[in-house]
Order: sequence, then structure tokens, then C-alpha cells
Amino acid sequence: MIRIAFLAAVLALLAPPAQAADVMVGHLKISAPWARATPKGASVGGGYMTITNLGGQADRLVGGTTGICKSVEVHEMKMDKGIMKMREMANGLEIKPGQTVTLDPEGYHIMFAGLKQQLKKGQHFKATLQFAKAGKVEIDFTTEGIGAMHGGGATGGGGGMPGMKMQH
Repeated sequence: MIRIAFLAAVLALLAPPAQAADVMVGHLKISAPWARATPKGASVGGGYMTITNLGGQADRLVGGTTGICKSVEVHEMKMDKGIMKMREMANGLEIKPGQTVTLDPEGYHIMFAGLKQQLKKGQHFKATLQFAKAGKVEIDFTTEGIGAMHGGGATGGGGGMPGMKMQH
């Protein structure tokens, strides 16, 4: 009996962290939403996820709301003449039919601007994302460590432009 309990405890420790179920809004599937923990006093934080368009029309992630900050913005980071630059995407992020777009720390991401609280590893918070056609959807973000590059159990991307991995 002790061996069974010990084996169960070892297997529980080796299991990957639980991931929230995929969320659907219209023809869009949102997977593995997560955020990075922030240092005390930080005014901004980043949110990441994968969005797959299973429909026949393009849609756009245009922003959102959450109680943890003043505004939720869609941003892009990219290299420009050897310098990494970040900018708000005023028209949002397009997700074409059949496309999967990954929001990650090196490319497209959600910017939580005007943080009202520190984001701490292990905490969860809810945010409502706004899509141009599909409308609003509530997402539960899991907060990972300050330097995390992926959410718990999320897979990394391949080559190509950072933040945009396409699957057909």
C-alpha cells in the first residue's frame, strides 16, 4: 500500500501543469493563455496565447478589458534595422482563415497597461478579449515566472517570424 501511495505521489510530481481547456468564440479557438509575472511596481505586463481561426473569414483581435489594469492593447515586437521595437497595433491583429497565430514574448502579445497590481507566479486572472467579428470572450490567464518564454505545458514555435507560426 505504501508503494502505491509513493508511486502516485511521484507521478503527480512528474505530470505537466494543468492547462485550461481551449476557449471558442465564433470560429476562433484560443489556447493556453498565460502571462508573465512582473516585478513589484511594474506598470505593464504581457499576455500570450495561441489563436486558431477555424472559419472561412478573417477576424481581428482588437483589444479587451480586465480588472488588473487600465487598458488591454494588442502589440507587436519586431526587429527594425537591428533594433527590437515594440508598437501598438491600432487596427488589431488579423487572424486569417485556417491560420494559427501565436502570441509570445518575442512577437505579437497582449499588453496589460497601467497595472493595478503585481502579477505573481501561480496566480490566475480573468480578462475579456474583443474580436472584430466574433465579439467578446472571457479568458483565464495563468501567471508564469518573470522570464518565462512559454506557459506551463505550452509548446514552443518553429522558425519564421517571431510570434507568427502558421499551420494549414
